[in-house]
Amino acid sequence: MKFLTLIFLSLSLFSCDPDEPKTPGLPSNLQTQLTITNGEVHVQASADSVNFYTITFFDNNDSITVETQDGEATHVFNSSGTYTIRTRAHTLQTSFIEKTEEVVIEISSGNTGAPSSGFISPLSYPNMTLVWHDEFNGASLSSDWTYDIGTGNWGWGNNELQYYKQDNAVVSDGLLTITAKNETFNTSNYTSSRIKTQGIKSWKYGRIDVRAALPYGQGIWPAIWMLGDNITSVGWPECGEIDIMELIGGAGANDRTIHGTVHWSNAGSHAQFGGSKSLSSGKFADEFHVFSIIWDANSIHWLLDDVEYHSIDTSPAELSEFREKFFIILNVAVGGNWPGSPDASTSFPQKMFVDYVRVFQ
Repeated sequence: MKFLTLIFLSLSLFSCDPDEPKTPGLPSNLQTQLTITNGEVHVQASADSVNFYTITFFDNNDSITVETQDGEATHVFNSSGTYTIRTRAHTLQTSFIEKTEEVVIEISSGNTGAPSSGFISPLSYPNMTLVWHDEFNGASLSSDWTYDIGTGNWGWGNNELQYYKQDNAVVSDGLLTITAKNETFNTSNYTSSRIKTQGIKSWKYGRIDVRAALPYGQGIWPAIWMLGDNITSVGWPECGEIDIMELIGGAGANDRTIHGTVHWSNAGSHAQFGGSKSLSSGKFADEFHVFSIIWDANSIHWLLDDVEYHSIDTSPAELSEFREKFFIILNVAVGGNWPGSPDASTSFPQKMFVDYVRVFQ
């Protein structure tokens, strides 16, 4: 009896507690898809039985690790070379499988002269869907865009000096380039381009990101903006205007300051409200930045490189213009009431480089 009791006690010491937590297994079937555009690398990972991912970009002597639930991460390499990217699929922080890949980066501005560095925004945001975008990866503008041609009425309402031509908007090397030139065309001394999605694509609410490098100099007026779809029936400012970004080039802080503004009709009179943001040094031509708005039924917020710098409450009834659909416009104007005319300090040609336009809702 003593012998049997001893056996029973020994077995009980080594039995398992049925309530003890079990270590989860490892993920499986890790797959990655890499998309490389100039120096930008976008990783899309997927795996079975995964809780989260960590994606590490080894950039020369630095490493950048992104933890992501959806398996997406983006990094911009600023110089040509061969780089390593490590993707891990985790069940726990210490339980993972991994895949390591090398990518060859070739930084090329082609004939554009565009900067090769700058801020880049993500391809996704929580609780939002990418509903439309143009990455300008082809050889010409997509059919979602059309052109304004000519000098408009009274210089597009602002006494601008340029003649808008189709030829001054070019898509190549993954960029849209709008060029303002000092050249005589018809009765104008300057030419440029203005493109828009009017009559083709328009949106009501959402987040809009535009990654661009801007022109500079006295009399140069680049703009990323929106007008209400109903402008052809009610006119301006009754249609409403949302200026995502305007820059008035020139000396002092002008080349490093952007403006975000709305215009509307207040009891039949033009009303506007705006804010601005300046770089601490340099100018907006030096590298790419992302100009954004977040817009809903009650407000519009302006962001530079994902940092808010201005907002407006649009809930009052007299701002009802901003509860309708708007289309997007990209242009570079020369001269006009706000910037004044170019002078001897202004160099031409001046170019606005647009990497992408993305709309999330």
